[in-house]
Amino acid sequence: MTHQTEPRKTVQDTADAAALRRDRFGTLPERIRPEDTVETKPATLPDPARDRYHADEWLVRYCG
Repeated sequence: MTHQTEPRKTVQDTADAAALRRDRFGTLPERIRPEDTVETKPATLPDPARDRYHADEWLVRYCG
């Protein structure tokens, strides 16, 4: 089994890599305001039929 060595990096290679990093990560992304991250919906009125007790609901739900 032979051992592979990586080619030596020159000063120019590291400078190029640093320039590429600076171009890519040198500035922060645009700031997002907290108001833009929250979705609001108006509240709806409660449906009285939804919470009304129905004695035969179990029969309809499980047998129907």
